[in-house]
Amino acid sequence: MTTPFPFTAVVGQDDLRLALLLNAVSPAVGGVLVRGEKGTAKSTAVRALSALLPEVAVVPGCRFSCDPASPDPSCPDGPHEGGPGAHRPARMVELPVGASEDRLVGALDIERALAEGVKAFEPGLLADAHRGILYVDEVNLLHDHLVDLLLDAAAMGASYVEREGVSVRHAARFLLVGTMNPEEGELRPQLLDRFGLTVEVAASREPDQRVEVVRRRLAYDDDPAGFAARWAGEEAAVRQRIVAARELLPQVRLGDGALRQIAATCAAFEVDGMRADIVMARTATALAAWAGRTDVLAEDVRQAALLALPHRRRRNPFDAPGLDEDKLDRTLEEFSGESPDDDPDPDGPGGGGGGPAPDAGPQGGGDTGARPEEGDDGEPQPSGAGAGEQPAARAAEPFRTKALSVPGVGEGAAGRRSRARTEHGRTTGARRPRGALTKLHLAATVQAAAPHQRARGRSGPGLVIRRDDLRQAAREGREGNLVLFVVDASGSMAARQRMSAVKGAVLSLLLDAYQRRDKVGLVTFRGSAADVALPPTSSVDAAAARLESLPTGGRTPLAAGLLKAHEVLRVERLRDPARRALVVVVTDGRATGGPEPVALAGRAARLFAAEQVASVVVDCESGPVRLGLAGQLAAELGGTAVTLDELRADAIAGLVKDVQGTSRRAA
Repeated sequence: MTTPFPFTAVVGQDDLRLALLLNAVSPAVGGVLVRGEKGTAKSTAVRALSALLPEVAVVPGCRFSCDPASPDPSCPDGPHEGGPGAHRPARMVELPVGASEDRLVGALDIERALAEGVKAFEPGLLADAHRGILYVDEVNLLHDHLVDLLLDAAAMGASYVEREGVSVRHAARFLLVGTMNPEEGELRPQLLDRFGLTVEVAASREPDQRVEVVRRRLAYDDDPAGFAARWAGEEAAVRQRIVAARELLPQVRLGDGALRQIAATCAAFEVDGMRADIVMARTATALAAWAGRTDVLAEDVRQAALLALPHRRRRNPFDAPGLDEDKLDRTLEEFSGESPDDDPDPDGPGGGGGGPAPDAGPQGGGDTGARPEEGDDGEPQPSGAGAGEQPAARAAEPFRTKALSVPGVGEGAAGRRSRARTEHGRTTGARRPRGALTKLHLAATVQAAAPHQRARGRSGPGLVIRRDDLRQAAREGREGNLVLFVVDASGSMAARQRMSAVKGAVLSLLLDAYQRRDKVGLVTFRGSAADVALPPTSSVDAAAARLESLPTGGRTPLAAGLLKAHEVLRVERLRDPARRALVVVVTDGRATGGPEPVALAGRAARLFAAEQVASVVVDCESGPVRLGLAGQLAAELGGTAVTLDELRADAIAGLVKDVQGTSRRAA
């Protein structure tokens, strides 16, 4: 067995260690979500925590870790008779991102259930984690159907397995700990709220601390057992402190003053629901017990807010998590008395409620009498800008869109955009299983076995089932796609009002991609070349940040942008061949710079049409005279064109039909 890295030997990361220890003191706090870049000891600290947890008393021989003092009356291994229990270390069970549903919740032996009518149940990871830790590394990459099962188990404290009329239920109460790198995508709000606390971690920038991290890691790698032995004293002291805090916890008093501060803080930061208030109360109580006190102080409430609220106050996926500590301090001070007279106004007059401040630059007011100059593409640009680079325009307010979908039926990663053959969804037929059977099609299995019953010598009431008789249910669900944005950032797009509207439209589609679990990518072109501003990623936040800072100016190398997008798709197909793509080209259709720019752009566009890539051209051309160049580009791509105004709300519905119809004709 591998010797874990000692918890007390982790350098720095005070918030991370405190959050984990508070859950060890009071599992009712609800777990920890650890967010941060790779290489910041997230997994190391979580795995080390299990060695500090007190031992668990269990019923001997029970696969579901029933407590001998109060065994589960519906335990599949029960009923249990009273008696002394056995003690074992608390378990830390790791859930792999690619785990199957059967591995998580357990599996029934379908063959024995059909042939013998017995409930032969093999427990899953939820049963193993009962009364212990369930650890999910890269929890933001977990498949949606596994997230749903985790939500159900966390809410009910039990796991239910229902298969073809056979039902099994067992207790599943565990400490949920997840780690994630925000650059790889965000977490569903429903699961985010299930984590009691959240911690942001980052590598230290202090040279001395980094030196100590390397020194300890090298010493551990050279001699894990010897390194652990040197920290045994500190580990034992922390273990004893956890036990003492657990014993003190029932005596901790949460007074009305502290409760009022908790309620006021949650209201001031506009968190949804009441879960935040409850988690803050439990965390503040655990903090007092950890400090050896029986009264909750204002400092406990403040620390509880910093751990329990940042991931709950986000209003949309592009808001950075975090807490305004000045606002927190004002709220706590305002409600430090027992009965404040007025509601707090943390932001003060005009704070947070007014419109944007006037912009001193070209888009704000400035010199309104200046005449616009002509850019390289013949379009008006802000005065004095010439053909050079323009500062980034602020995106307009995003709006709700309806779904764009890729036509046909794919086999990509689980998501919510396009139709796909999946392991979860509505049943559309049956097939022979490839590998292990996961979803039995009962009627097809019986139909396959029925003709052979006499030859197999059936004499009892059960069917004689062979492996060849089993049929897997063919199911259809939804998949996530790669939405690749190809954005024109040339001088012809530099008009402030137009680029602001363009960014608002792309931001709206990014919000939709976040909700539908897509990967997104961003290619921009201007001047003389195209750039991959963001390679395909699950982090929609990163795409929104790159879009916000996108400058404009210069000529329009449309062909370079399309060729760069084609190369991105080619590489992505090698990495993820099952994920289908939707290309969204945002441009006015102009092509300038270099020899025969229009003809070259047409040839580049026909590459997408030849490969039947679903595409949409968002026509950003403005003014009384329209050249219709975006429509010509859409025809070359084998897609459809839509004006910028048509991207809103109900207009998208017609766009979806056009995309699908055009793609079918191309096929």
